[in-house]
Amino acid sequence: MKYFLLPVLAIICWSCNQESGYKKATDAQDAGREFIRASLDGDVQKAKFYMLKDSANLHMLHNTWKKGYYDKLIDDERRQYREAQIRPIKIEPITDSLVNYVYTNSYKSHDTTVITIVKQEGEWLVDLKQVHTWHH
Repeated sequence: MKYFLLPVLAIICWSCNQESGYKKATDAQDAGREFIRASLDGDVQKAKFYMLKDSANLHMLHNTWKKGYYDKLIDDERRQYREAQIRPIKIEPITDSLVNYVYTNSYKSHDTTVITIVKQEGEWLVDLKQVHTWHH
């Protein structure tokens, strides 16, 4: 019996350690697009995957964005965000490891947002601490 349990436990441990099934971003544009899509869809787990995971960013994602904004939307607004298209305006490299992604979406096209994407340990991730929004 113990010989049967050992492989089962190994498989369970391996499964728990696997990433959520999301593919790592190949560049800043990919990271930005995936993060924005997840945000528009209300998919916190996916957004978190493409985000720089420090305490400030995690707080902003969960408390400011999810609980403070997204959860308060009515169903029709959430649907419109899920159906919205991402409209990139400019993808601007600042350095070889820092990129600003300027975009709007088809639902709130008057709001222009700039997210900063950083390359850290070979991985492109969104840094929410540097997000800026302008309302036209």
